[in-house]
Amino acid sequence: MSHVQRRATGFWMQDLNDFYYFHAVATYKGFSAATRATGVPKATLSKRVAQLEDRLGVRLLERTTRSLRLTDVGETFYEACVAMLAGAEAAEAVAANAQLDPNGMVRVSCPQGMLQDLLIDILPEFLRRYPKVRVQLKILNRPADLVEDRVDVALRIRSTFDTDPNLFMRKLGRSRLILAASPEFLRATGGAITLQRLTELPTLSMDHETDEVTWTLVGPDGATQTLSHQPRLLCASSDVLRRSALEGLGVALLPEHVGRSEIDAGHLVHLLPDWHSPFGIIHAVFSSRKGLVPAVRALIDHLAVEVPNRSAPS
Repeated sequence: MSHVQRRATGFWMQDLNDFYYFHAVATYKGFSAATRATGVPKATLSKRVAQLEDRLGVRLLERTTRSLRLTDVGETFYEACVAMLAGAEAAEAVAANAQLDPNGMVRVSCPQGMLQDLLIDILPEFLRRYPKVRVQLKILNRPADLVEDRVDVALRIRSTFDTDPNLFMRKLGRSRLILAASPEFLRATGGAITLQRLTELPTLSMDHETDEVTWTLVGPDGATQTLSHQPRLLCASSDVLRRSALEGLGVALLPEHVGRSEIDAGHLVHLLPDWHSPFGIIHAVFSSRKGLVPAVRALIDHLAVEVPNRSAPS
């Protein structure tokens, strides 16, 4: 029987298991870690990866007693395995989506502050739309590890997309911070508010890790201005900052979606509207396996529609 004939009779489909085993070992950077993640015995993984290398006629992994790394060929082969497994999962999800309504638990992580406040407005409608779905929202002030933190979708804001060959990213919208203060505060301080004068006024900041804060603002034609100051209030909760600004305690640098309704109602004044923080990309991060579960896909699709309506214009 020829090589092509063996593939046609199912031999090649059996080989795909070895591709999966190799992908697991490379992803988790070792046989023991891959065993813990997949439940496949370490001896099985070692044997099947070795058989795969023999069959392909190349060395994919360099092994020592203490470490394991991909060869140059292994790196390229791994990237192809990632694409292959994603395609297989996508094909399986087509059937699953055709049969199932979104249901079950979706575990979502986001940092405290901007995204947390954004989700407060978005999640209730999602839960009403999909009554069989449950959501566990984890507030993490660090980048979530999807495996270690048991997270299906991590929401992040970055100036650029995260780069990880094992993860998928979907852009949801943009964000920026704007300067706002109450009319009473402006009357009490008197005089026109300028960039130079900001450092002389009480300020309210989301940067809460250090006593002295630096605001970087972008203005007309991409001009930038850096302001160093000691805020009167430092807090990760944008809702606390908004309330404090409404009480006339200082100039706040607020997420635009948090302050916009108060500005439109006249309760806050948008200061220096030509200046704002650099834009951040709001995006969802998920693994191919988890990202194609119907409930997770439904949440990501919902966010893709609702986040742009509540965040900074594109």
